[in-house]
Amino acid sequence: MTTQVIVLNGGSSSGKSGIARCLQAVLPDPWIRLGVDDLVDRLPPSLVDSAGGVEFGGRGEVVVGGGFRAIENAWMAGVAAMAKAGARVVVDDVFLGGAASQARTRAHLEGLDVLWVGVHCAPEVAAAREVARGDRVVGMAASQAALVHEGVEYDVVVDTGRAEALDCARAIAAHVL
Repeated sequence: MTTQVIVLNGGSSSGKSGIARCLQAVLPDPWIRLGVDDLVDRLPPSLVDSAGGVEFGGRGEVVVGGGFRAIENAWMAGVAAMAKAGARVVVDDVFLGGAASQARTRAHLEGLDVLWVGVHCAPEVAAAREVARGDRVVGMAASQAALVHEGVEYDVVVDTGRAEALDCARAIAAHVL
C-alpha cells in the first residue's frame, strides 16, 4: 500500500514544521501540509484562551476543553477525508495526551496507510528556538519535549537537535512507499 498520511508528532519548537516543508520538497508526489497550529489559528475567538477551548498558561502549559476537542474531531475527520479522496497529507501535530492523542488520531485515520514519525529535540534546544521565535509562551517547548512522546508508537524517529530538517525529511522519505 502507498503511504497516504505522514503524522509528525513532537513538542513545540521541535522542528516539525520545517521537516514538513522539507518533505514537500523531497517527496516525488505533491503533499498537503496541515498542522495543529493551522487549527488553533482558525479557532473562533470564543475558544481561544477559554476554559472550553484552548488555554495557554504562563509557564507554557496548554489545556484543552470540550469545545476544542469537538472542533479537533471535525478537523481530523476532514484530514482523513482528504486522504481517502486521494490527497497525500503531512500532519504536523503535538500529542499533548501522548498515547491517548495517538489513539484518537489513529481512529480517524483507520483504513489509511499512515507513517508515524516522532520528532525529538532536546528540551534546551527547543527552548532556545522558542525564545528565538518569539511567538510562543516561554516554557511550552520544555514542558512538551518528553510529554508528547509518552506511550506513542512510531515507525520512524528523528532528532532535530542532531540533524537539520532536510536531513530528517530525507530519513522520513526513505520510509514512504
